[in-house]
Amino acid sequence: MIPIPVREEILQRIRRAEQEHDVKVLLAVESGSRAWGFASVNSDYDARFIYVHRRDWYLSVGLEDKRDVIEYPIVDDIDLNGWDLRKALRLFWKSNPAFVEWIQSPILYAELGSFAASARQLMPEVYSCVRGVHHYRSMAKTNHRGYLQAEQVPLKKYFYVLRPLLSVRWLERYGQAAPIEFAKLLHLIDDQPALLADIHALLERKRAAQELGLAPPVKSIDAFIQAELARLEHFSPQPSERDDVLGKLDAVFHRCLDETWA
Repeated sequence: MIPIPVREEILQRIRRAEQEHDVKVLLAVESGSRAWGFASVNSDYDARFIYVHRRDWYLSVGLEDKRDVIEYPIVDDIDLNGWDLRKALRLFWKSNPAFVEWIQSPILYAELGSFAASARQLMPEVYSCVRGVHHYRSMAKTNHRGYLQAEQVPLKKYFYVLRPLLSVRWLERYGQAAPIEFAKLLHLIDDQPALLADIHALLERKRAAQELGLAPPVKSIDAFIQAELARLEHFSPQPSERDDVLGKLDAVFHRCLDETWA
C-alpha cells in the first residue's frame, strides 16, 4: 500500500524527529485518503504520529506553555506531524475524530509499547457516538455545500461526503466508532445496488487517475446524498452512558512513561 522507498523515508524522518526533540514515537500511521482507501495515484502521504517526552518534561509549572505538537513542512509529498501523548489522550477523551482515525488506521509505520493497544481497547468506553454524528454530519454538509451544488462538480469530492454519511449510518446501526476504510462502510447500502455500482465505478476512476476533474453530477449519488442530509436534519442521536474514563486514561499515560523511559 505504501511504496518501500516512501515507507523507509517516513521512518527515517520519524527517527530524526525523535532525536531532534528527545522523544519516543509510540505510534505512527498513515491518515487521509490512503488510509480511507480512495487515494489517487498522486495523493500526498499523510503520516501522523503520537510521541512521549521524558517524564521530567511533564513536571513543570509552565507545562501549558510548552509546545505539544511536532510539525514539518511538506517535502516530496510527505506530510509529517504528530501530537504529544498527553495532548492525544485529552483529545481521545473528547472523541476527537482525528485521533479516532489515527488509532484505527490500517497502515502502520511504527508502534512502540502498549499505547496503541490500550487506546483501541478503551475505544468502546471512551468514544461518544453523539459527537461522532455531529462531526460527520457537519463534514458532509460542508463538503456538499462547498463543492457539489453546481452543473459541473469535482467528482473526487463525492467521497468526502459519502464517507461521513456512511459513517453516521454505522454509528446508528452499531453504536461504536466507524472504521476509517471506505470499503468497510459500503455494506450499509447493499439494499441499493444501482447506487453501489455507481460508487464502485467512481471509486475505480479515482484510484486510477491522478486527479478527477469537473464533470456533471452523478444523479444516483446526488439523490442519495440529498436524501441522507435531509434525513439527518431531523436526526437527534441519543446520548449513551459513558463511564468516567479519565482514571483509565491517566493509567495509560503513566504506563507509557514507565515502559518507554524505564
